[in-house]
Amino acid sequence: MDTVVYGIKNCDTMKKAFAWLEANAVAYRFHDYRKSGIDADTLQRWCARAGWEALMNRRGTTWRKLSPEQQAIADEAAAIALMQAQPSLIRRPVVEHDVTGSGKGELIIGLDTDLYARVLRQG
Repeated sequence: MDTVVYGIKNCDTMKKAFAWLEANAVAYRFHDYRKSGIDADTLQRWCARAGWEALMNRRGTTWRKLSPEQQAIADEAAAIALMQAQPSLIRRPVVEHDVTGSGKGELIIGLDTDLYARVLRQG
């Protein structure tokens, strides 16, 4: 079983997710995409499952600072390029939970503790 939590360490929503995971004894690895980046293959995999619109954080300051031209995303490829260039645009957290190691497990976007409780195996 492998659970990877993607996000930005100092984000308030991430802090809430970390607190829930720790309180519920869920083992996980953390990937800080501000420090480590995020590869296009991972973003493409997420987009194939949830759509790029679900991944894009349009509420944050990073989005508001973009020019209207940058905000006018034409397609998935443009969205992926923008999210790679500006990882703060990716909603947080993104949780990949793969029980079998097949890469086809659950993908949870955003803080949803009810869904976490249903999906994540507690240790």
